[in-house]
Amino acid sequence: MDCNGLSQQYAAGERNFSGLDLAGARLGCANLVQANFSHADLSRASLNGADLRKANLSGANLHGADLCNADLSGADLTNTDFEAAILLKVNLTGANLTGANFRWAALTCATPAI
Repeated sequence: MDCNGLSQQYAAGERNFSGLDLAGARLGCANLVQANFSHADLSRASLNGADLRKANLSGANLHGADLCNADLSGADLTNTDFEAAILLKVNLTGANLTGANFRWAALTCATPAI
């Protein structure tokens, strides 16, 4: 699925993108509030500035993804792989980080995780 298809489905009310292969997708500045990306492959995806508040990214592969300025507040990030991801000025307020892998990630929070 490409970015346009995903954006159209989201606009039509679809929120379940679980398990999809979105490696390398360009979803910067997208509104993806409460979307379900559990176990999706978002490796090397551009999610710069994306609104992922309360999204489900549990078990997702975000290896090497760009999440600069993304809003992940209240997101479920359980067992999410952020290895080598770029998370500069990301909002993690209230996010569930249990088991998340941040190995070699560039991480600075706009708002500290609580």
